[in-house]
Amino acid sequence: MTGIPGPFDDAVEHSIRAGLPPTTVRVAQIAAGHEGTLGTDGAASARQELLDRLVGLGPLAAVVADPMVTDVLVNGDGAVWVDRGSGVERTARMVEPEDLRPLAVRLAGLAGRRLDDAQPWVDGVLPGGVRLHAVLPPLAEAGPHLSLRLARHHPEGVDALVRLGAVSHDLAVVLRQLVTRRVSLVVTGGTGAGKTTVLAGLLAEVDPSQRIVVVEDVRELDPSHPHVVRLQGRVGNVEGVGEVTLVDLVRQALRMRPDRLVVGEVRGAEVRELLAALNTGHDGGMSTLHANGPQEVPARFEALGSLAGLPRHAVHAQLRQALQAVVHVERRDGVRRVGVIGVLVPDPSDPGCVRVVDAVVDRAGGLRAGPGRDRLMSLLPSLATQCAWARPCCSAWVTTWRWRCGGVCRWCCWVGGGRPPAPDRRWASWRWY
Repeated sequence: MTGIPGPFDDAVEHSIRAGLPPTTVRVAQIAAGHEGTLGTDGAASARQELLDRLVGLGPLAAVVADPMVTDVLVNGDGAVWVDRGSGVERTARMVEPEDLRPLAVRLAGLAGRRLDDAQPWVDGVLPGGVRLHAVLPPLAEAGPHLSLRLARHHPEGVDALVRLGAVSHDLAVVLRQLVTRRVSLVVTGGTGAGKTTVLAGLLAEVDPSQRIVVVEDVRELDPSHPHVVRLQGRVGNVEGVGEVTLVDLVRQALRMRPDRLVVGEVRGAEVRELLAALNTGHDGGMSTLHANGPQEVPARFEALGSLAGLPRHAVHAQLRQALQAVVHVERRDGVRRVGVIGVLVPDPSDPGCVRVVDAVVDRAGGLRAGPGRDRLMSLLPSLATQCAWARPCCSAWVTTWRWRCGGVCRWCCWVGGGRPPAPDRRWASWRWY
């Protein structure tokens, strides 16, 4: 091993041959035994290098140490790319192509998974909570590819999301109410938008007396809550035996008396069990879902429901009662932020089906109510006393006009601070949005 003194390296090799794996403790013990030769600083440096090579991230350790990095991507040519929140950018660091496969196999082993020609891909979590994904040729061209997802933020409530810049102060009021009122919801967004971070922040707002059961295929959620039970899926062995799916775990979770059932990410047939659970008294359930916008949620559930053998009308029948709100996370100008809260309402153009409409939209000018405002108010009646945009109009005839215009004009107080303008300039304030 380059840079590591021979006696130190030999001691590690001897330990491995003796059947003692190079754990953190074992490497530290070997380093301590060589302080007389290497000195305290030299032994510490050699120990850290060996730990990185044997039980750590090796050549990626320095990149992962950057507190701003949330994703590390290594391509088959050894190029290392990172995401610091503003998009993917290439670094000056390289991994030798011949070292990529041994690195990927070793990291898979640290995650308790296998990676070889018979199982050429792996999903797992490394010690410390780093999510690993690796793919070997021939599935990936030009060599192995590695992806590391780092959970940098474990927000302790909605206030922490505000400090991170993921939620505005005004929208934080709405999110707290969604949790307090036990509204069942999904957090949507694209890949890397921050769905898991937002979901963890919402779960931290759950009453400490409530029991949260989290179901995931790969552990990512780490909410700050005193009573969290985590269930994690398992891939089958080489004979295809021993697999534990999310469908299995959701069924087991329902027998564990959950006050809140949480599916880390809905991506398959487990949608059937989740919808059934939310329709049987398990209010306040949450999940994440890949979607480009809130309006796509019904179609995404239809597609997932088909994997579980559910026809379209059955999916919508379940959705009507199981799900009430959608929290959509956007990535604008390099910033991950909750931009829209939508609600599910009956679809007038398709009887028996539901659609998602915007209830609150957060843009640069502040909160703007959408056509789903009244539905949101029925779910969160106390908002009228907390938010100016949510206050009802002040006169009866204005209220009549509110219903006629659909609530999209300044006169109806949807964006005008909660009260109509003075009578002498009321018509000058009439403007469509």
